[in-house]
Amino acid sequence: MFGTSPRPATPTSDLASSVDITVVRTPACHYCVDAQQALTDLAVTFPLHVRVVELESAEGVRLTRQHRPAMNPLVLVGGAFFSAGRLPRKKLTALLERTTAHLPPIGT
Repeated sequence: MFGTSPRPATPTSDLASSVDITVVRTPACHYCVDAQQALTDLAVTFPLHVRVVELESAEGVRLTRQHRPAMNPLVLVGGAFFSAGRLPRKKLTALLERTTAHLPPIGT
């Protein structure tokens, strides 16, 4: 599941009430698959808007040049570098808890 989490849409700001995550991935990357699965799981609990960008795309090349990750996937949260390589789930969960603390729970 990628895109927006199952949070009910509001006319004013579905994306404004979600955390933007960008994943720059490459084919045949087991860490990329793992990150996508972890984000799918986290989207059940947190309001996420996840975009997957292919490394070979113009945007993927630009983001890779800008952030210079040592490994794939490159993960950006709110446009800022978060991780490269294996996604640190506990660190991301803690960040999401802090970032979304002011939002109502999903499904309400």
